[in-house]
Amino acid sequence: VHLVESGGGSVQAGGSLRLSCVASGFTFTHYPMSWVRQAPGKGLEWVAVIDSGGDSTCYSDSVKGRFTISRDNAENTVYLQMNSLKPEDTAMYYCAAYPAHFCGGWRTISVYHYSGQGTQVTVSS
Repeated sequence: VHLVESGGGSVQAGGSLRLSCVASGFTFTHYPMSWVRQAPGKGLEWVAVIDSGGDSTCYSDSVKGRFTISRDNAENTVYLQMNSLKPEDTAMYYCAAYPAHFCGGWRTISVYHYSGQGTQVTVSS
């Protein structure tokens, strides 16, 4: 099983980034997919989730209205479009798979069935 994130980088506040996560080795279309993040010295924070069909999404209050999660099941890929970035968005971002869809996430990455190695996002003021 592999989840490979990409698209991170360094941007100024107000900028945008688009993260991608390509999945392989499991039945992608069976899993809701989440983005979670971890800032230096802080715990894991759930960011967004999309159901297996791509019809239902949910966001944490901290990113609602600025981030958009989407997926392409034909390409086994989930995306996170991040606009109006703030310095507090600086973190390592991970995509993760959990077999039940709900509006929220877990505080421990190991609860997710699958997760990637992460991509770093740094937002400067």
